[in-house]
Amino acid sequence: MARLAQTAGLTDVQQEILSTVRDFVDKEIIPVATELEHRDEYPQDIVDGLKELGLFGLMIPEEYGGLGESLLTYALCVEEIARGWMSVSGIINTHFIVAYMIKQHGTQEQKDHFLPRMALGETRGAFSMSEPALGSDVSAISSKAVKDGDEYVLNGQKMWLTNGGSSNLVAVLVRSDEGHPEGTAPHKSMTTFLVEKEPGFGEVRPGLTIPGKIDKMGYKGVDTTELIMDGLRIPADRVLGGTTGRGFYQMMDGVEVGRVNVAARGCGVAQRAFELGVSYAQQRHTFGKAIAQHQAIQFKLAEMATKVEAAHAMMVNAARKKDSGERNDLEAGMAKYLASEYCKEVVEDAFRIHGGYGFSKEYEIERLYREAPMLLIGEGTAEIQKMIIGRRLLEEYRLQG
Repeated sequence: MARLAQTAGLTDVQQEILSTVRDFVDKEIIPVATELEHRDEYPQDIVDGLKELGLFGLMIPEEYGGLGESLLTYALCVEEIARGWMSVSGIINTHFIVAYMIKQHGTQEQKDHFLPRMALGETRGAFSMSEPALGSDVSAISSKAVKDGDEYVLNGQKMWLTNGGSSNLVAVLVRSDEGHPEGTAPHKSMTTFLVEKEPGFGEVRPGLTIPGKIDKMGYKGVDTTELIMDGLRIPADRVLGGTTGRGFYQMMDGVEVGRVNVAARGCGVAQRAFELGVSYAQQRHTFGKAIAQHQAIQFKLAEMATKVEAAHAMMVNAARKKDSGERNDLEAGMAKYLASEYCKEVVEDAFRIHGGYGFSKEYEIERLYREAPMLLIGEGTAEIQKMIIGRRLLEEYRLQG
């Protein structure tokens, strides 16, 4: 076995894309990731390189200038990128969720307007559901859109936007009561708006403010922000799909793509942690031999490698299920849950193998140790995943009679 997490049944094109991405990660990301992360510096050179590779258009159809590749290809590329630096995978994740939502749910005018520029990386996407007073309870969204002639006026505060500052297009989920009488189920009175803005911080268009970067324990480099709407006026033709009340379903469809992405990130980070652990274990000597020769360390390596393989297999299964056109919320929930939990455990084992050196900022494992916890909450916590999994299992195994 040359390396873990191999994927059977890939086409020659998929293998060529992955080989190109892997080389880019090894040469352009891994050597600079820790330094940039410690400075919390946006990796502009890396992003420019991804644009040159065409990765911002990976899943966008060829008719709009993209590569027209599958979710599986995208997930495997994310796995490779996260292996180099998880923050870089976050830069393309929200972009692809928004592109996917426009491709699946947008009007023809919206597809023609946004997708070609998104494929080139000129238009970069972010999406926003969460708010300061809610976490996983999307039905409690209080941001609101009110119809005013041919426009909507949006007010409210959103939270935890990845790429909130660097993006110039944000898909924003708000409550819209127009056409939805009082008593309508909350998820049927939500609408997604496509909000164009200038990159940066402060007032990025009239009525829209991005206050600044949120300081985080890990997941640095990529900007995470708030978004404040105060009388933000949006044309009616920027309602995703052209009809209000469909936003919740559109966002949940996009989140399924996002959960496969988070699973892929967990696989990539875990794989890197294993590589660091198995390498260090062969270099560090105690009691006259490499610590890799001690049975206790071999047990750890065996457990770590098995978790990497298992998470990768579930992630691939979830991506292939979505690509087939089938419902994949069960598989995506399982993959996201398992991959994020296993990632945390593999990273911690690699940290333990490093001993005291794992606590030093000079060693890469220190960065991974701070990054892994984000995967436990991103795109829905473990508890939310288990709720989704449990409900779907009861649907599938419901007793008759």
